[in-house]
Amino acid sequence: MNKKVVIFSAPSGSGKTTIVKYLLSKGLNMEFSISATSRPLRGQEQHGKDYYFMSAEEFRKHIDNDDFVEWEEVYAGRYYGTLKSELERIWGKGNFVLFDVDVKGGVNIKRIFGDNALSVFVMPPSIDELRKRLVGRATDSAEDIEKRLAKAAEEITYAPQFDVTVVNDNLDEACQKAFDVISNFLK
Repeated sequence: MNKKVVIFSAPSGSGKTTIVKYLLSKGLNMEFSISATSRPLRGQEQHGKDYYFMSAEEFRKHIDNDDFVEWEEVYAGRYYGTLKSELERIWGKGNFVLFDVDVKGGVNIKRIFGDNALSVFVMPPSIDELRKRLVGRATDSAEDIEKRLAKAAEEITYAPQFDVTVVNDNLDEACQKAFDVISNFLK
């Protein structure tokens, strides 16, 4: 089995998770890699489906045990990472791994897997549009939205380090471009 991975990264609210869900419905023999995090659940999220939720202390124990392919402290005390066991679970089923991770995680995973990885950066049309999307989601406080927007401005500077950039100004077109690029890579 060729252990290829596909990496999606973007600022929060750019639409990457929507694009990832679209791709998973298209029969590309990919499976979503469930990340681990120390942040609390949001909305309808479920442990073991959206994330492996754990305390910061539990997360640090996994770091100490070298259980992660990659990990990052994205915000103070808020960790995100990919458990090695998660990749083995997916490859063991004969599937390719699909990551939906922050930009630093995306760059790290690409560095680790090299040519066996395709990294895709989903670019929002503008910071103003991103603000509208985050406000419309109604999952974060005004203060958290401002933090996310400041972080988004920094994250956008990482786009050139990705193999492909998909501008999400039209969701259908962004989904189709992502599908075409990934189909070609997985052949």
